Amino acid sequence: MADGTDMEEWMVSSNEALSISLVAPTKSGLQNITTFSPRFTYSIFGEDEQIFGYKGLKISLRYRANDMRPHLKISSAKKIKPYGDSEADDVLAILTEGNYLPKIAYSRESDFEESSKQVVDDFTPPGELHDTFDGPDGHYEVWKGSLADPAVKQLNTRVQMLVPLFIEGGTYIGQNDEPESTVDETSDADRWTLFSLYRKDESGYVFVGYSTVYRFYWFQNPTPPASPRDGWELPEGSLDLAELPCRKRLSQFIILPPFQGKGHGAQLYKTIFAHYHKQPQTQEFTVEDPNEAFDDLRDICDLEFLNSMPEFRALKLDTSVELPEEGPLPDLIVGQKNLENIRQKAKIAPRQFYRAVEMYLMSQLPASVRPTMDLEADIPSPTKEDKHQELLWQLVAKQRLYRHNKDALSQMEVDERKEKLAEVLIGVELGNARILAAYEKAMERSKGAADGKRKLEGAEQSASKKPKT
Repeated sequence: MADGTDMEEWMVSSNEALSISLVAPTKSGLQNITTFSPRFTYSIFGEDEQIFGYKGLKISLRYRANDMRPHLKISSAKKIKPYGDSEADDVLAILTEGNYLPKIAYSRESDFEESSKQVVDDFTPPGELHDTFDGPDGHYEVWKGSLADPAVKQLNTRVQMLVPLFIEGGTYIGQNDEPESTVDETSDADRWTLFSLYRKDESGYVFVGYSTVYRFYWFQNPTPPASPRDGWELPEGSLDLAELPCRKRLSQFIILPPFQGKGHGAQLYKTIFAHYHKQPQTQEFTVEDPNEAFDDLRDICDLEFLNSMPEFRALKLDTSVELPEEGPLPDLIVGQKNLENIRQKAKIAPRQFYRAVEMYLMSQLPASVRPTMDLEADIPSPTKEDKHQELLWQLVAKQRLYRHNKDALSQMEVDERKEKLAEVLIGVELGNARILAAYEKAMERSKGAADGKRKLEGAEQSASKKPKT
């Protein structure tokens, strides 16, 4: 019987053992593009993210970069011999029984490599080309398709294992009991839309990331119907449910690690948001349980979009308002009665919209009272008017915080409630300051890129108009 020390020697980190690669198919074989590690493996291998019974364990998950066909290979330098009731974890069984990958991932390595030599030069991603943009490292395309499309569904099935590996608490979408499918074809496949992002160069397509969006019916309060006239009949023809009023919810969003930090996530999000904002049947665009990193990206993109709306830019604190010593507060924002109309026009969910309003108003505060993350900033002394603006903004923020936490705060005594709101407000101020700093940097980069493009275009135009000699 091995002791505790022996047991530790046979424990392997599942995060370190698993490696993910993108490989490019060529006529001479597979060429490695990039290799990276997962962020999480606890949903597959347990909370401790440990695998027992191996030394030098390697779990290699290779994806063909264009069509994302996967191949899994498991090897180890040494495997512990069974003793008593203990034996090495069966890694292959854990993965196959969990339906994390389609069956094709477990084919022979020679089949995977040989099929990759049969390169299709005219390969295009499934769905339809939706948008294009140029990034700092190449040309990019966004493709869109319904999961009711077999080709789109196949891509979704192949990349679903990336969800638990890179989204904390992430789950598969619409999974049924069939190991070859992650979407139940008989239920809601047509409600799911997949947006896939690819880099395209002379060698072909490279998968960069993707997002899924679900369509919910938008319930409207019923109104009493008018009395039907004689001879009234049901309208002829079939009803397209996709044309009914709806809410769209972004469910999954992944940019693979090698392509992060280059603005691709923001471009993909803005492309998706703009698509649904233009749809007359889409009444609201929401996001399902975003993590902090995605929250930041979303905040920056939403602020950029809202700042394109003149009615949003017109919002400001009403510095002429007089605050009563007791009783309800008056409107603190110029244009406050129009806020809900602006939100509905923007199609942004209430909580997200009012957070954006709060950040925008904070950005207008004088430097003397505006919260900042710059500890070395030269902050002037606040005037009486500056302090009044600060108080107005704090009241706006506290109103939102109270509405969002009403159930918990209403059970506290008044003094305790005030203390708790003041405590939470400090965190809100710092969080807003961090987002606004990132937003301003993003706008500077965007302006610099636009100016550079204009200069380049001007140079090209000048060159083309040189007088002939």
